[in-house]
Amino acid sequence: MPQVRFTRRFSMAHRLLADAGSRCAVPHGHNEFVTVTLATDAAIDFGGSNYVASFETLKTRWHGFIDGAVDHAFQIGSADPLLDWFRTHEPHRLGRLMVFEGDPTTEAFAIALRRKLDAILADDGSPYRCVELALEETPTNTVVVGEQLSAGERAWAAGSWMDRPDMSINDLQG
Repeated sequence: MPQVRFTRRFSMAHRLLADAGSRCAVPHGHNEFVTVTLATDAAIDFGGSNYVASFETLKTRWHGFIDGAVDHAFQIGSADPLLDWFRTHEPHRLGRLMVFEGDPTTEAFAIALRRKLDAILADDGSPYRCVELALEETPTNTVVVGEQLSAGERAWAAGSWMDRPDMSINDLQG
């Protein structure tokens, strides 16, 4: 069965505090690419539509999430003091903060995106499943998440924004 692959480009910013001596402790940004590969066991409607689901059906919500919520979001750890600064001085920007337990590394981000995509596909009743998500942070650094997430990857921040099939990128409001 053919697999379907979609790529989307977006911009983001983050900072990593676990390694205080790192250059990444200063807020900085990247132009990134996320590529998802979907597979299905459903039969193609040969002689009719000649597909299982249209590209439009498969990518509309996912691309809407990337374009509307992820693009130009600031990724921040829940213990980062900047989070309190935003709460106090710019509460109207809280919806643009993508909040992680721990540092917002590319590895954590890739897992969060994968879980969000899984939630969207399930909510849509899609016959497709994600077999690979690749997040390219720079032309020389890519994190790949395969078909099976580990128990730890599924348990991390369980029930948070990353498991909801909506546009949320944090659990700060409501």
